[in-house]
Amino acid sequence: MRHGLLKKPWLILFFVVVFLIGGSWGTLAKAASPHEAIFDQAHLLTRVQKAKLQALSSRLGKDRKTDFLILTVNGTGGQTLERYVEDFYDSQAPGYDKAHGNAAILAIDMKERDVYLAGFQKAKRYLDSGRMDQIRNAITPELSDGQYYQAFSDFMHKAHDYMGYKPGVNPNSILFKWWFQITVSLLAGLIIIFFMAYRSGGRVTVNAKTYLDHQSSGVVNDYDTFLRRTVTRRRKPSNNSKDGGGGGVTPGGYSHSGSSGKF
Repeated sequence: MRHGLLKKPWLILFFVVVFLIGGSWGTLAKAASPHEAIFDQAHLLTRVQKAKLQALSSRLGKDRKTDFLILTVNGTGGQTLERYVEDFYDSQAPGYDKAHGNAAILAIDMKERDVYLAGFQKAKRYLDSGRMDQIRNAITPELSDGQYYQAFSDFMHKAHDYMGYKPGVNPNSILFKWWFQITVSLLAGLIIIFFMAYRSGGRVTVNAKTYLDHQSSGVVNDYDTFLRRTVTRRRKPSNNSKDGGGGGVTPGGYSHSGSSGKF
């Protein structure tokens, strides 16, 4: 049988081609099957909106190697929304390139009007609780107005943008605003030109001490006398707001950043 196959090289070539094509189709099928990113259990989105958000998640996620997920529910069965998201991460195991990998999740509960943002793995570092607070504050007005598609889209865009900054840096700092950078550059240029023009006219070397006669001057010495010091103390106002940042650890042991609030 072996000698028979060797006498028919076209048959061997046929099996090699079939094997290669089969492997290529498997790779293409895997690449063409993106992770599900939109879990709209509350039915807030149209089919077209879900498709657009799915495509947006795939495009932005590829750039940051992170899954950007949307989760909507009508009640959590008595759990907090944070615990619901934690159970979701444990059970569904999202992640860009592996189970329980990089993921940024926006979840809303229509029954309690709760919103919760969480970042896992890489997203935990680049989307810490402080940055999640900023994103949540930005999209909450849209959620309150019922503009869910816009809010979900803005969440993905902002999360993607914020992950472009090093951890510990405030992405909303005025230092990163293009108009501020242009203004500073223009002012620096004007200051340099001013000093160049000022120095081009020559230096003035005469001052008040030039004509002072130290032997006949009536001013002998001067000094300051310290009399008293007054210290004023004010009570620091406390922050009793329930909204704000706060991460945690899932029952499965995966730590995450987080931000919760109402809409």
